[in-house]
Amino acid sequence: MSTSTVLQGRTALVTGATSGIGKAVARSLARQGAEVVLSGRDRARGEALVKEIAAEGGTARFVAADLMDAADTLRLASEAGAVDILVSNAGLYEFAPTAATDATSFDRHIAVNTRAPFLLVGALAPGMAERGQGSIVIVGSSAARQPAPIGAAYGASKAGVEILTRYWATEFGPAGVRVNTVSPGPVHTEGTQAMLGEHISVLDTTNARGRAGDPAEIAEIVSFLAGPASSYVNGAVLFADGGERSTLPG
Repeated sequence: MSTSTVLQGRTALVTGATSGIGKAVARSLARQGAEVVLSGRDRARGEALVKEIAAEGGTARFVAADLMDAADTLRLASEAGAVDILVSNAGLYEFAPTAATDATSFDRHIAVNTRAPFLLVGALAPGMAERGQGSIVIVGSSAARQPAPIGAAYGASKAGVEILTRYWATEFGPAGVRVNTVSPGPVHTEGTQAMLGEHISVLDTTNARGRAGDPAEIAEIVSFLAGPASSYVNGAVLFADGGERSTLPG
């Protein structure tokens, strides 16, 4: 059952919605009354989430799409229709040193993490502007501002979408469309579990909070930025990383 009607009558498109942060965001928006268009590559997981949301009293449908393909990304925008909320969450991360990152891997990062949001905003934001309202939330990453010895391609792709957030906020803001980014630090998801395996506990040692985040915590922030409570927030990059650790000795 929906716990709120604050987003009643709104349609939200969530990319990367079948797992992790995207799944938590989709469920959160549906609980607030939004009709949610779920997107991902795995149709079975997508249809399962549609049933979960329906069982909770929400409304959702699934559109499969491969955001590595530009034409498929634009097809997704077309099939989603007139959305009021876009949550660009789908992400690709291959943490490797620069010398081990070939052109194909670099292009994959840019295609999914930077180009896909660019194409979706270009296809959907003008309609929001014509209707005089809309909210776009990009799920970024702390990798855009906290360099590491590996993952340069990923960090660059996320830094790119952060500056695009500010451009889009300037471009569409006067027409009533807000664009913001949530920049999570480490979060416990299926992806991080698969990547780190038995070393997953290292995520809990990386910030001042003393633990990694939960997808539901990021979803709460996304829901805030998507809804009317954040009506004066535009062009912001909101850090949700548990706080940076002190570099002082002792």
